Amino acid sequence: QVQLVESGGGLVQAGGSLRLSCAASGRTFRSYAAGWFRQAPGKEREFVAAKSWSNGNTYYADSVKGRFTISRDNAQTTVYLQMNSLKPEDTASYYCAARYGSSSERVDTYNYWGQGTQVTVSS
Repeated sequence: QVQLVESGGGLVQAGGSLRLSCAASGRTFRSYAAGWFRQAPGKEREFVAAKSWSNGNTYYADSVKGRFTISRDNAQTTVYLQMNSLKPEDTASYYCAARYGSSSERVDTYNYWGQGTQVTVSS
C-alpha cells in the first residue's frame, strides 16, 4: 500500500514558478512509477508528466514540455514537479499518482492517488 500526500500548490502570477511535492509512505518510488495529473473545474483529469526510475522512461504532455520537470529525491520517497513559465491555463488541481512498474500516461492505470493540491495562475 502506498499513501501519497501532495504539497506546494498556491497562487502565482503568469510566468512564475512553483514546485509541487509528493511524499510517499508505505513504499518508496524505487519500484513504482510516478505520474502527475491535473484537473480543472468542469474538465476531465489529464496527464501532465510521468517517470519510471526502473527504466528511466519519462513522458510529458505537449502542453507542459520544456516548462515542467518531474524528478525524485535521493531517498526515493518524494517526487517533485517543477513548474516554470506558468500560464493561466495551467490552473488546476494537481494530483500525484503511483503505479507499480513502468510509467503511463493513462489515468486508469494508476493504483494510488494523492488528495490533490491547487495551483492557480493569475494573468
